[in-house]
Amino acid sequence: MTELHTPETGHFAPLMRHTFGKAEHLYLRKDIESLFSAGSKSVNIFPIRAVYRLEKGEREHGVKVMVSVSKRRLRHAVDRNRAKRQMREAYRLQKEILANALPDGYCLNIGFIWLPSQPLKSPLVYQTIQKLMLRIGEGISKITAPTSAE
Repeated sequence: MTELHTPETGHFAPLMRHTFGKAEHLYLRKDIESLFSAGSKSVNIFPIRAVYRLEKGEREHGVKVMVSVSKRRLRHAVDRNRAKRQMREAYRLQKEILANALPDGYCLNIGFIWLPSQPLKSPLVYQTIQKLMLRIGEGISKITAPTSAE
């Protein structure tokens, strides 16, 4: 990982690589089934729904992501593939939002689901993914916040 000098602190901070490799993909059947089972949370910001599940445990990539576009929503494969590409790209460019919100000792599975029945412009998809990831980050902080039992 490369480092970036920040003028505010005078220290070097790690710079996140904007990649989305196989290790970050959520593809195992058991992981997908657990994502859509009881105990998962969901956030809707039209045109995308995010379903996420926070679990205790360590793994190399703390966040695993899947994208889904239903054939019922977008009939043409070209449109489905473009929508998936838009969601993956928006996540890839902004994934540090979740990486910074995820506490040590936890891992996160996320599914982004396309809701509209027509293709959309990339800036709208980008903004929606950003808002979803900020909301998920807030939800994570609420779940993992220490409770005061006095």
